[in-house]
Amino acid sequence: MKKTLNLPPIMARSKRVFTSSFKAQVALEALKERESLAELAKRFEIVPNMISKWKQEFIEHSSEVFEKGTSAQKDDVDIEKLYAKIGQLEMEREFLKKNLKKASL
Repeated sequence: MKKTLNLPPIMARSKRVFTSSFKAQVALEALKERESLAELAKRFEIVPNMISKWKQEFIEHSSEVFEKGTSAQKDDVDIEKLYAKIGQLEMEREFLKKNLKKASL
């Protein structure tokens, strides 16, 4: 007769998801080089390879921070157009309200 063991099921470790602000904080700490990667890994409870990866990504994409000014100017133009359209629609609505009241009298 075979004997079966009643062992608890193996608990799979769920994948941790980190926010972009947390990644940036860790990358900045790594760039400061005040602590070793091992110390940072222990403090932030992540593996040193992850810190190295985030640090490299931070360095590679750092120039994008200064490119945002041009897209902000484009957004301002779109906002002005939207405000103009809102004004136009409000005027048309008021015109229609007045004429609807006159027509129903």
